[in-house]
Amino acid sequence: MKTSPRAQSATSLPKAPREDADNRFAKYMVMMGIRIACFIAMAVIQPYGWYTFVFAAGAIFLPYLAVIVANVGQDAARTTAVTPERALEAPRPAPAAAAASDEPLVIRISETPRIDPPRDDRS
Repeated sequence: MKTSPRAQSATSLPKAPREDADNRFAKYMVMMGIRIACFIAMAVIQPYGWYTFVFAAGAIFLPYLAVIVANVGQDAARTTAVTPERALEAPRPAPAAAAASDEPLVIRISETPRIDPPRDDRS
């Protein structure tokens, strides 16, 4: 497993697997509903004409397209992560300090361990 030295940003986390599966299932069911509508329209609408062949094509080819769309998971729709550090404006250092540093100019906030003040044992 690939590990990164940096903490993962909340904007770079993928969707939960259950949410992704629910979205794919909803797309599949919508396409299957359209297929059923095409099949019914093909059989019911009279007189038959060129549109009957369009409905037949929808009833025949929509299951194939629905399976393809349902199998495309979140990997195909992956977006790049937005790093929150780039949204912060960093203070501009003196020109000599900027030349010496290779790190990007960002503000980092971190917690330090609590240091208790020394106790007075003279009591």
